[in-house]
Amino acid sequence: MKKNEPVSHIMSNNIIAVQEGQPLSEVRHKMVDGNIHHIPVLSGKTLVGMVSFADMMKLNVVINGADDRTIDAMIDQQFNIGDIMSTGLATLDTTDPIRQAAELLSENNFHAVPVTNGNSELQGIVTSSDLIRYLSNQY
Repeated sequence: MKKNEPVSHIMSNNIIAVQEGQPLSEVRHKMVDGNIHHIPVLSGKTLVGMVSFADMMKLNVVINGADDRTIDAMIDQQFNIGDIMSTGLATLDTTDPIRQAAELLSENNFHAVPVTNGNSELQGIVTSSDLIRYLSNQY
């Protein structure tokens, strides 16, 4: 195992992200359709927040038997991305060591950490699954 290998070696860089002004229903569809649990929120190219599946589950929307169009309309009418996204995120730089990613995820009970460059532009994301894959390849 290489002690100082950078997170850029394990991060996912084909990221599905949203712009902060997009309807929340689009976030929901990206999560469901792509089986994604964390979606970075951008303002242009700059990372401004993240929406997790857990954030979406906190929405108080009564959906008794509603179809997708109705659910989408209800979500978009009642909420926007800014209402539920996490801000002030812990991030990693592409050159930070994988160990730092592991410590950040572990100590904070995170499941995903965005990777940015010096201009806060999203470069990738490191998830607990990325770390598990990396570790399983080491043994």
